Amino acid sequence: MEETQDFAVTPVQFAALSAVLRQPEMDQRSLARFIGFDTSTIGSVIDRLEARGFMVRNASKTDKRVRLLTVTPAGVDLLKAAQPAVMRAQQRMLDPLPVEQRALFMQMVAQINHENEGRNRAPSLAAGSAAAKFTE
Repeated sequence: MEETQDFAVTPVQFAALSAVLRQPEMDQRSLARFIGFDTSTIGSVIDRLEARGFMVRNASKTDKRVRLLTVTPAGVDLLKAAQPAVMRAQQRMLDPLPVEQRALFMQMVAQINHENEGRNRAPSLAAGSAAAKFTE
């Protein structure tokens, strides 16, 4: 999104930082589900954020295989600085709607997201699934 170019942060990176800030010590798989991103590529997003000092991975105390995510102070600063630009981008995306319909639209999108929480974002290719039938 062009509004965040000055911050060198992608929409997915911004979403990841925002989600982890709201829910500290989230694991990578949960983060991917939360923001609707592919679990196999979320690691590279986190790698880039970690390399820039915006996020850290820490081993879970209960399961050493699990890495828990935390936003660093630099990541919090980036989110605060980029927030106005993100809001401008959101406004730009909503511009085609009449002003009086924008809040309703956002409520409807939130309801759709809420109702679809916990569902897979992409079809599974497990045997017996509809997607698997197309590949058999």
